[in-house]
Amino acid sequence: MNHLNWKAHIDQNTNLVQELFSKIPEQQLNFQPNNQTWSIAQNLEHLIVINESYYPILNELHSYEYSAPFQAKFKFLVNFFGNFVLKSVEPSRRKKMKTFPIWEPKNSSVAHGIIERFIQHQEELKKAIEAAAPLISNEVVIHSPASRLIVYKLATAFDIIVTHESRHINQAKELLELMNN
Repeated sequence: MNHLNWKAHIDQNTNLVQELFSKIPEQQLNFQPNNQTWSIAQNLEHLIVINESYYPILNELHSYEYSAPFQAKFKFLVNFFGNFVLKSVEPSRRKKMKTFPIWEPKNSSVAHGIIERFIQHQEELKKAIEAAAPLISNEVVIHSPASRLIVYKLATAFDIIVTHESRHINQAKELLELMNN
């Protein structure tokens, strides 16, 4: 994917969230059928938190303060981790994954305005991708915000972000269908 495709995918995700969830009362956005299932609001909050966890790395890259971990020198590790993480966040959700604690929703009830915050976040994310274009062209390798041991190309990070968004929007959509039935 390239930055235009990422931005188009982000726009699709944003439009889908607006279309599906913008008219739903806050109480329903926070509905959880059980403690193991995130609410619609928690899914959106999770996406904001995880996407924004990349911002400190991007800031370090832009200010030339970033130092890649040692394993970033090994192309086979970079490709292995990138492909592994990307496959693990596919929208099909055939494999259930537990997220790292830093990315779990903090509360069972998410504050008012989650849809608006998500939409605003998506605009900021597109700007971050645009600003990162030279870094992507240079095939910069970063570490995951969750662990310095996990390394992949910055381009792969954006693939992961947009793919992961689709995964959680699908999860939220399934919850909406459950509530409507």
